[in-house]
Amino acid sequence: MADPYQTLGVKRDASEADIKKAYRTLAKELHPDRNKDNPKASERFSKVTQAYDLLNDKDKRARFDRGEIDGDGNPAAPFGFGGGGGGAGPGGFRQGEGGFDFGANGDAGDIFEGLFGRGAGGGGFASGFGGFGRRQPPAKGANVAYKLNVSFVDAATLAPQRITLADGKTIDLKLPANVENGTQMRLAGKGQPGPGGAGDGIVTIQIAPHKFFTRDGADVRLDLPVSLSEAVLGGPVRVPTVEGAVMLTIPKGSSSGKVLRLRGKGFPRPDGSGRGDQLVTLMVDLPVDDDALIEFVEGWKGKDGRNPRGNMGV
Repeated sequence: MADPYQTLGVKRDASEADIKKAYRTLAKELHPDRNKDNPKASERFSKVTQAYDLLNDKDKRARFDRGEIDGDGNPAAPFGFGGGGGGAGPGGFRQGEGGFDFGANGDAGDIFEGLFGRGAGGGGFASGFGGFGRRQPPAKGANVAYKLNVSFVDAATLAPQRITLADGKTIDLKLPANVENGTQMRLAGKGQPGPGGAGDGIVTIQIAPHKFFTRDGADVRLDLPVSLSEAVLGGPVRVPTVEGAVMLTIPKGSSSGKVLRLRGKGFPRPDGSGRGDQLVTLMVDLPVDDDALIEFVEGWKGKDGRNPRGNMGV
């Protein structure tokens, strides 16, 4: 049985602050996450933690100093009894064949959180009075966060995306049907390695804006410039979509703001019922300083007796 003072490298009259400082230094140096290929460091880490648990408890430290318990926290056995793997000191520290538990007064978990953050350290240790010395399942490695920029067109068509992982390997991802800004995808086992297995990769998707498409739920909207002759006479025009250009017929006499629909040219619907539509808003594009057009309109102006704002009361 080791002397906990010697294990932590402190004097017997060390203050609580000195004991905590010594433990922090050793725990940071010996933590299993930083010594994956060094089993001796992991073994020493357990002994350091056990020593800290005893000395950090005022009652157990006093009882050890009086010789009532040994360095493992078990009752002293002057007649040869005890000292085995299953003993439990009244202070709550248990030493068992499978490992050890922290007593009710220990704060090693707080120290681990301060050193490594939750999930990166101390997750493999039991606390309180349960378990009789058995360890909890060893902690998995930390998750790794990735950011994936996806083009608007790729998001609408669910084009496969390739991502490079922290280890340099690449994998192809299949986008979910309801993909949008902030959507997260979990890659099981693609995080940091750990005693209980690798953590996960967490991919956050960012959809880049498009220069002329916008999204409206599962629909795609497009403002389409058309010439005056196309608006007046109508006829087929080429229109861009997320899947390439298609032909769209403009009705005769169409005004700016008229909305035409291209079915099935939007984003996949989350419920799997197909895809949304592309809503095309016509925008009549007039030439600037076109003398022929000005002359025509001047001659036609008197023939147009309509008031297009009449329904507004003006």
